[in-house]
Amino acid sequence: MSSNGGRDDVLQQVSHFWSMLDDLSQSDPAAYRKFIEEQMKRGAEFNAPPELHSCVRAQILEPKPGLLYINICSWKRVPAPQNQSSSLPLCGGKLERCTAEDQGCFAVVDVALNPSVLQKRKEDKADINNIYMLALSFAQQQHGMLLSQEYSVVSCSPKGNPDDLQCRLGFQKLPVISKQLETTSQTPAALLRQISSSQRAEEDSAAQIICRPTEQTKANLIQVISSTFQGPQEPEYVVEVKSDAAGVPRSVELTVELPRVRSMSECQLRVSKEDVLLEVEDVYYLLLEFPKTVNEDTAAAVFSKKKRRLTLTAAVL
Repeated sequence: MSSNGGRDDVLQQVSHFWSMLDDLSQSDPAAYRKFIEEQMKRGAEFNAPPELHSCVRAQILEPKPGLLYINICSWKRVPAPQNQSSSLPLCGGKLERCTAEDQGCFAVVDVALNPSVLQKRKEDKADINNIYMLALSFAQQQHGMLLSQEYSVVSCSPKGNPDDLQCRLGFQKLPVISKQLETTSQTPAALLRQISSSQRAEEDSAAQIICRPTEQTKANLIQVISSTFQGPQEPEYVVEVKSDAAGVPRSVELTVELPRVRSMSECQLRVSKEDVLLEVEDVYYLLLEFPKTVNEDTAAAVFSKKKRRLTLTAAVL
């Protein structure tokens, strides 16, 4: 079949659907309004951001010892399991490494599940423990680390505010039809165009989520949903606080190994008082919290083409 023939078939189907909506708006206004409102509700639900449910803390044994915080999140974009015996879909975000004076180096990762999964396990301690064990297994496999199987549930998660969660999970708010839309004042064709636009955006976002098999602690127990935001790798880095002869911290120095980068122009840097973001499109991603508050106006970065290494320095406030 030619491409023009396929396009004509689609246009014919769309035209037929518009006609059906047109007829419905005339013959049964109540059913027509219900259909439109259902589409609006569906779009609004899909557009809801992930929400923090609980947080688990475990020890990283390898490769770099430290603490790992796993934020268990509720997110309607993650599909619900088809039945009790089917695999459990989950979505994992980027791993973020941080440094804090009170606990040294630690890392944070987010694992999102459908709200129905967490709701069913709310009052069943054994079931929620299974979720935590699955989250530990997921973190080990996805990020190449060895974790202690002993964990604790903590009341407060570092880097667990909504903005951090949404950034690491790759949440993007999609346009939806306004709740204030007066459905009776617009033609079916105009409304359908708006609904279709919202659904296309939804499909585009869903297309960025891929399903692939993963090593499981129990057969068919977990189905990993990985977003394309996990493509860039976290580069190797060292962060140091430089002090003067009296032991007073004077500057923070960050050294990042970038073997796949040829020039500084490929790097995107954003420095604030608290953290630094380094991005090389589709190659590297590093979001790091400084061990000391710095003066971002003094930040300076140098890239060594020979060593493929970026060095960033900034004065301590």
